[in-house]
Amino acid sequence: MAAAYDYDLFVLGAGSGGVRAARLAAQSGARVAIAEADRVGGTCVIRGCIPKKFMVYASAFAAEFASARGYGWTLGETRFDWDAFREARDREVARLSGLYVANLNNAGVDILQARAELLGPHEVALPSKGLTLTADKILIATGGAPWRPDLPGIEHALVSDEIFDLPRLPRRLTVVGGGYIAVEFAGVFNGLGVETTLVHRGANILRGFDEDLRAHLAEEMERRGVKIVLGQEPVSLEKQGETIRTRLSGGRVEEAEVVLFATGRRPATANLGLERAGVRLAPSGAVEVDAASRTTVDSIFAIGDVTDRLNLTPVAIREAHAFVDTAYHGKPTAFDHANVPCAVFSQPPVGTVGLTEAEARHRGGAVDIYRSAFRPMKGTLYGGAERALLKLVVDRESQKVLGAHMVGPDAPEIIQMAAIAVKMGATKAQWDEACAVHPTTAEEFVTLRTPAPDPAADALS
Repeated sequence: MAAAYDYDLFVLGAGSGGVRAARLAAQSGARVAIAEADRVGGTCVIRGCIPKKFMVYASAFAAEFASARGYGWTLGETRFDWDAFREARDREVARLSGLYVANLNNAGVDILQARAELLGPHEVALPSKGLTLTADKILIATGGAPWRPDLPGIEHALVSDEIFDLPRLPRRLTVVGGGYIAVEFAGVFNGLGVETTLVHRGANILRGFDEDLRAHLAEEMERRGVKIVLGQEPVSLEKQGETIRTRLSGGRVEEAEVVLFATGRRPATANLGLERAGVRLAPSGAVEVDAASRTTVDSIFAIGDVTDRLNLTPVAIREAHAFVDTAYHGKPTAFDHANVPCAVFSQPPVGTVGLTEAEARHRGGAVDIYRSAFRPMKGTLYGGAERALLKLVVDRESQKVLGAHMVGPDAPEIIQMAAIAVKMGATKAQWDEACAVHPTTAEEFVTLRTPAPDPAADALS
């Protein structure tokens, strides 16, 4: 280790990736410091995955109560207490943040509660503490931040970081955006009884996901009560008393007590001194890195959402592992970003891994599509209208399963296991050889036998 420096590793940002890298590096014997201006835990623990998933759980009970009656249960009056829920959620978030702190302390990491910025390839400043420190290696793990468009009246809207702190549930909510954050929060508040409208400028929600999946989810969300307005975007916001009037490009006006802009997050690279240190940024503001997460400066690395490669918490953690293996264990490692599964905790939820049908066709070569849409067994007893969708994308020549996609109950749990098969390059025949677990929704993935008609083939016939 380089004794000429104050630290062997200095980490900017104590989110999931930064914390994992700092802890593992310290356990290898490195002298490590980590700087964080906010609470330890980052977006995922403090204002993202964890508190949002608790909100998803809370909002799903209304549908469960309705189905319980169909199963013979007699329920009394039900009422949701926003204050009680917030208190319980925030208590658990604080506990998890404390565990992150304890793990860092146990590993011997110095935690610096301050914003840090780069002065050079080996030098970091903490202005609020009047400190300048040096390090052999520097790791940028500052994540991302929500983005607000420049619109008249935008100051009346909230972004995703702020929606957790609502003092009370609104009667009406307008959500702007079509990505997973917008879709998840629209489902949450709709489930909590809020009149919810989702506004998206695109032709459908969840750009980049499989087209069948997108269409199916939009239909299911609308069936549950979310109003979806597509092909329009806000041009201005105006507050009149307790009401915010959002004027859209098509001329219509949406009125609500709360407007949430969930139009994406951007890499948190502003005012970090990256350019001063010689670190090159992409036009999007993301830190440019190679496969080993090294920036254009040999001593400076970056992982997680700040690189804008694949913005998922488990990916940041795996990138952290790869960095530590490379830098401190003599095992050059690069995380493979292909076939990473992901979930959208919409209502109903989404699970997906691998190529979409469009991506597979664009690659060239013929594909077989296996698709099934049906009512899950649970709903058949009481006449539930919800439908699940399962889909496999298969390379016709090799018969490898290139992608698996699902909308429906437990989709995130199911897709985790499907991802193993896709990552291993399993063929459709090998999927078929797995015996079904009956009766389950997941069994459809191993009982699909007949490909759907191929529009491209039909056009040539």
